[in-house]
Parts: sequence; structure tokens; C-alpha cells
Amino acid sequence: MDIPKFYGSYEELLADREIDAIYNPLPNNLHVVWTIKAAEAGKHVLCEKPIALTVEETRKLVETRDRTGVKIQEAFMVRTHPQWLVARDLIHAGRIGKLQAINGFFSYFNDDAANIRNRIETGGALLDIGCYCIHLSRFILGEEPRKVSALIKRDAESNVDKLTSAILDFPSCQSTFTCGTRLVPYQRMQFFGIKGRIEVEIPFNIPVDQPTEIFLDDGKDLFGGRVESIEIPAANQYTIQGDLFSRAILENCEQVIALEDSVKNMSAIEAVFRAAKSGNWEIPANF
Repeated sequence: MDIPKFYGSYEELLADREIDAIYNPLPNNLHVVWTIKAAEAGKHVLCEKPIALTVEETRKLVETRDRTGVKIQEAFMVRTHPQWLVARDLIHAGRIGKLQAINGFFSYFNDDAANIRNRIETGGALLDIGCYCIHLSRFILGEEPRKVSALIKRDAESNVDKLTSAILDFPSCQSTFTCGTRLVPYQRMQFFGIKGRIEVEIPFNIPVDQPTEIFLDDGKDLFGGRVESIEIPAANQYTIQGDLFSRAILENCEQVIALEDSVKNMSAIEAVFRAAKSGNWEIPANF
């Protein structure tokens, strides 16, 4: 591999004045500390999700951004893929009527105790993959959940959440999802309106080398005879995300995902954790 420049430490990289921006893909518990160090070194930061572990930490990033003047963005790459822009346009155009319910499912199998996804300080199903279902529900609706209910099953040894299900009560819609790290790999998101249904075939791990499909169903044939398939050309959501973040830096224009949005997403995630612990409906923190 031809790497034109490399460094012996993160500090050495941040000291290089030729570096304008960094991508932070470190384990979850290192996102905030190194994003802040990069920002204080004058570097813009595209940071992997979840950008922080708590609302308080995410607010620290907002303060750091405002203090340093750099751009900081959470890397929810799905937001930039054409299939999600098409899905949102179809829903907002009324193709399924008034949206009433959202259902998401995201799972994979990983029981490796040494893997960072199975360590309590860095992993768990909700932070790793459930966050996508929350983020995309908020993106499609343009609303924030008023209250949250949840169930969590934790691993007996690591104590990470290996199976999480939640209900998010939005002003105009209900959103439910299940995520798990000890299940057969599967992913879907569906949107149910009063006149139809939209199903996103591969909502998260979207292939870069082949088209994907969105299914539009009017519900008049339970055997699927009236389902319309909308093909979305192949695209690399990571490349698109990087290009748009670069443009926001170079042209000093609006980012795809504002850091304030990350505060709101983390607020919903925290509410899911609290609801699972209390057994009650929990209200996300104020923004």
C-alpha cells in the first residue's frame, strides 16, 4: 500500500500543520478525548458514531466546536446515501399516506469476548447498531421522541447489551426497533402509512458495488403482487459522506449532520438505557 505520509503517534499527526481534517474511527470511549484534542490542534473532525457515550459528553463537543471554530460531525454515513434521500422524499410526498409507524431491525452475531463491541466500556448493541434505527427515524420524521420504553438483555459475563428493543413515541408516529449482537445477521427498516408501506432492503450496510432496492407496497395484495421495486444505483455512502464533509470545510457551508443533531440522538439513546433500567417510560433530556 502506497501511504505518502505516516506518523508514530496521534500527537505527531495532530502537530502536522499540513493536516486540515481527521477521521476518528477509534473505540467509542476514545471518540470524545481525541476529537477534542484534534479540534484544539485546529483540525476538523469527522468522528465515527456514536460520537460520544453520553449527552454531557456530546455537549462538550459542541462547546469545543464553538471555542475552536472547527467543524465536528458524527459519521452516520447512511444519511448521505441516495436510497435514504429517495425514501424520505417518497414519504414526504405522501406516497404511503400519513406515516403512522416505523419498524427497524439490525443484528449480527459476535460472541468474541475480546472484541471491542463486547466490552462494557466500548460496546453493546444499542450504541453499535441500534443508534442507526433511532437516527433514521428522527431523520425521516424531522421530530424528536417525546418518551421512550425499552427492554434490554445483557450478556452474563461482559454485561453489554446483546439484545435491545425499544418503542419511541414521536409526536406524529410510533417507531419500534430491535437490535442484537448474538443473532442471525439481518437488517430491514419499514415505514407504514395509511395508504401504503415502504421497505428499505439493505438500510445500513449498503453495498458499494451493486444497486439496492426500495419496495413500495399499496397493501392490496398480501402476497406481494402489487409491490413496486425502486432500484437505487450503486453508490459508496462513505465516499459521499467524506466528500460532503470536505465541501463543508472548503466552502464553509452547512454540514449534512449538525453537532446539535448528535446531542438529540444521544438524548434518545440515553432514554432507551434509562427506560430499560427503570421499566418505565422515560423522557429524553432537554436539548
